[in-house]
Amino acid sequence: MTTWAKAPDFADRPEQRAQVRAQTVVDKEHYMEAGLTPIACQSCGTEVLVRKHSHNQKTVQWTADPATHCPVFRKLAEAGPTTGKPDSCPNLEKTIDHAVAEGILEIDR
Repeated sequence: MTTWAKAPDFADRPEQRAQVRAQTVVDKEHYMEAGLTPIACQSCGTEVLVRKHSHNQKTVQWTADPATHCPVFRKLAEAGPTTGKPDSCPNLEKTIDHAVAEGILEIDR
């Protein structure tokens, strides 16, 4: 059986494998942790970590389960199963927009 990998595993080149793993750690820190700003929702106080990449694009990391802390997500969770979950809360979106307007949250350039 032939296996397919998105990228080679460099099993036969341990030095290259170590370099790839080290770069993966750096990339993960850059994309998942660096530049995140804590923002508390002006409506409910739920805190999230946010990084704005452009006017239209952002990364939002919830620091807690949104269904337990955000009234909008809680209401959706209580309504029962749906075909999908919302990407965000409209109140949180307004808070993020306000943080950008006030210079609290900067857009990555």
